Amino acid sequence: MSELHTLYAITHSLYSGRARAYLINNGIAFRELSTGHESFKADILPKGKLPTIPTLLTPGGEVIRDGAAIIEHFEAQSGRPCQPRTARQQIVSALFDVIGTDGLLRPAMHYRWNYPEENLDFVRYHFFHSQRDLPAREEKTEKMMDRMRHAAGIFGVTDEAIELVEALYLEYLSALNAHLETVPYLLGWKPCIGDFGLLAPMYAHLGRDPAPLRIMQQQAVRVHRWVERMNRADQDAPEFFNAGSDFLPDDEIPETLIAVLRVLSEDLVPETRAAATCINGWLAKNQPESGVAAERMLGMGEFSVRGQTLTAIAQPYRFYLLQRVQAVYDKLGSADKAAVEAMLERCGLAEILTIRLDQQLGQIDNLEVWL
Repeated sequence: MSELHTLYAITHSLYSGRARAYLINNGIAFRELSTGHESFKADILPKGKLPTIPTLLTPGGEVIRDGAAIIEHFEAQSGRPCQPRTARQQIVSALFDVIGTDGLLRPAMHYRWNYPEENLDFVRYHFFHSQRDLPAREEKTEKMMDRMRHAAGIFGVTDEAIELVEALYLEYLSALNAHLETVPYLLGWKPCIGDFGLLAPMYAHLGRDPAPLRIMQQQAVRVHRWVERMNRADQDAPEFFNAGSDFLPDDEIPETLIAVLRVLSEDLVPETRAAATCINGWLAKNQPESGVAAERMLGMGEFSVRGQTLTAIAQPYRFYLLQRVQAVYDKLGSADKAAVEAMLERCGLAEILTIRLDQQLGQIDNLEVWL
């Protein structure tokens, strides 16, 4: 058995970047293998249950599927170094984990698949080399790429929505760039859980694919530096001559970060509300028993952003992560709850605390299940 952890991932995979950056930042020795490696199907998939990435093999032989579970595995063992200790910062960290892994899928998919002249050769290279070198390699590559192009549509990226998707993304990018002028990470001088979640779309899609990379480098150089920094084992913050080493003191949430959340709230809240309505309708009809695996997609939700109607897939996974935000809030004392509510009200995100599914989700044996 290798003494290294093995991360099954792919460089161009949105979710892989979240787990990879956590391992790098926390000094966890690992090697990375593609899902095309023969060991993935033979040895890992039977324990991981689903052919998704990232999936981790520990030196002791344990298989852990999903980036959130991988990070939780290490956080629980090491005193939670990436978890802020104070109320508002805990909420913001957990919230950015939701935003990154689910709330920014539209721009991530749009900028990858709707700029073929700039992106296609680059993207095809990565999809091709994630397939095993077998006779059907070319055919499997094209099928995989076609499936992902289709997925862009079910996440709400339609011809009619492109102008809105780009406007929201560029406003968010500008706000995040302004925030990262003051500190190297979301909440100060070291990455929190939210940094890793946010990196998921900001690295693999928006910070590597040629078209969105060009935009980031030209219009938001501080964001690009953050993407680079998140994939370094050291702090990599020479721009900050008086850098600290911890989260901001006194539960501070800078005004610049409030501005980022205000932009993100515009589609996050209505989409979350629509998805909850859709999934709760499914729950009422199907009433799954405790322990039954949750399907990854349960219908389509319709919602309005800036007067435009969008339709996107309703995914229980969003609420699996959102439960963590709500669990932090539920455990707070009255004074801390009031402080969190006031902060989220200013961001346009107060409703996030009350949008809940009628049945909770958990993870058992590498599967998200209904409780």
